[in-house]
Formats: sequence, structure tokens, C-alpha cells
Amino acid sequence: QVQLVESGGGLVQAGGSLRLSCAASGSYLSIRAPGWYRQAPGKQRDLVATITTDGSTNYADSVKGRFTISRDNAKNTVYLQMNSLKPEDTAVYYCNADLLLRGRWDYTNYWGQGTQVTVSS
Repeated sequence: QVQLVESGGGLVQAGGSLRLSCAASGSYLSIRAPGWYRQAPGKQRDLVATITTDGSTNYADSVKGRFTISRDNAKNTVYLQMNSLKPEDTAVYYCNADLLLRGRWDYTNYWGQGTQVTVSS
């Protein structure tokens, strides 16, 4: 079964750091446009950062200069390094990516189960 599995969330004080990981497991041929999204209670799910195959990145204005997205293609893993965390960064963080499954011609979009990040003031 193909899935995205996040890890690395937790509780941290304002100004602290966390690193999230997202690993793709199962049988697939390639990953396209992996990214991180977050959803705070009562709010919609918003883009945090994305990264392309050639390493080009895109960030939400609210996290620019504080968060860094990266990928290890050999490990099929995407990371989100979060520094200078603020209470307003508190949310469930979700990994998202398009995966090309064996026997398919088109990519299928997948979401991870989410990992909670809580920043205390």
C-alpha cells in the first residue's frame, strides 16, 4: 500500500526548532511536487512549502526565512526544517505529493496522516 508517513512533530517553545520528515512507502515509480501544508483549528488547510524535482522551492510568506524544505531522493523523503517557531505556527502539518503508481499512466495525489506541531509562548 502506497502512503506518505510524517514524523517529527511535537511541542516546542517559541523560538525553538523542529524538523518534520515525510517518507513515501510502497510500490511506486516516482514522486512529483512534494510539499507541506498545515491546518490550524477552525481554519482551512494552507500551503507551507513545496519543492520540485530540480530543487526549486516555494514558501508561504508567513514562513519565508524561517522554514526550509528539502528532499533526499535516494531515501524518498521530504523534510521541513522549522526554525524561529511562533505560536501562530501551531497546526497539524500534512505532507502531500503526487505519486506515479506501477501500472498507471497518471500521477495520484496523496496526503499523509498529519503530525501535530504545537508552539507555546
